[in-house]
Amino acid sequence: MFEKLPKEIVSDLGLDRPFIKGQRIIIKNCWHFSTDGKAVDVMFEDDADFIAGMNRIYIIVRGFNVVILAFSLMDTHVHFVLYGEFEECNRFMHEYVRRTSQHISTTHGERHKLDNVPIDYQPVTDDAYLKTVICYTVKNAPVGGLPFTAWDYPWSSGPLYFRRPGLWSSPAWIDADYSPGNKEGLGLHNGRKLLRTRDVPQEDVPMIGQIVFPGVYVAYEIVERIFKTCKSFNYFFCKTKEDDVDARGGTFSHLTMPIQEMRQHKNELCHEMFGVETVRTLDMRQRLMLARALRSRFNSSLKQIARMTGLVYEEVKDII
Repeated sequence: MFEKLPKEIVSDLGLDRPFIKGQRIIIKNCWHFSTDGKAVDVMFEDDADFIAGMNRIYIIVRGFNVVILAFSLMDTHVHFVLYGEFEECNRFMHEYVRRTSQHISTTHGERHKLDNVPIDYQPVTDDAYLKTVICYTVKNAPVGGLPFTAWDYPWSSGPLYFRRPGLWSSPAWIDADYSPGNKEGLGLHNGRKLLRTRDVPQEDVPMIGQIVFPGVYVAYEIVERIFKTCKSFNYFFCKTKEDDVDARGGTFSHLTMPIQEMRQHKNELCHEMFGVETVRTLDMRQRLMLARALRSRFNSSLKQIARMTGLVYEEVKDII
């Protein structure tokens, strides 16, 4: 997978020189990309969406000269830490969002849902900030209130780093772990069917259940060399805060209730108030009624409620 690894990555990331404490290494071609989590109510609705989203990374990145250092797929947005020329990384990111939108259209009947989702980026200019951004990305799930540790959240690169050689393990995959003695090849026919593409290599692709082993497309060994030791990784992991990543000119908004829990309450209220299971069938008046009910019953932010009900925060913040 990494035969096209840019030759300059080792030098650019300072991996070819001794570590000198206090000396920062300037980086040229590293980027933190993310989509705006406030732009849509949901990007991945269920495990099937997340599984497809994971495999989509593998399919798409094979066509781009970029290196994935870290990623996280969240309910409403995604994060990628990429190495490569900006234009190439930008094209990869837009292609991932485009194909995700196609999946939503085919699977859930919502056409063009992600057409106007903002895609933001930051240049990662030195090795210290790179470590911070990687940790921020893999910490996104627990910071957002999901009941996972970062290294056990299944829809990210978090479980890959500093694990036992040849093993990718997490409670989510307890019945389908990846190890040197447990490699189930994908095969050409099954690959085309499962990954929904004809562009599958002839050679077997290591799988974990229905998921392509993420170590195939994430340069986790490069990340381990960036941190050098597990102790260093744990240090940056523990010290990194949302405020350390100046995303879109500010920090990501804190959700006062885990988004999955809030989504469950939203669905229950939809059924209770309108006899339907989803907000997609509600008109504007009904969505405002639902938003007010959510606001009165649960301790949640206005931004989260607006996102959950498919409303524009700036338009409804004064009337919810």
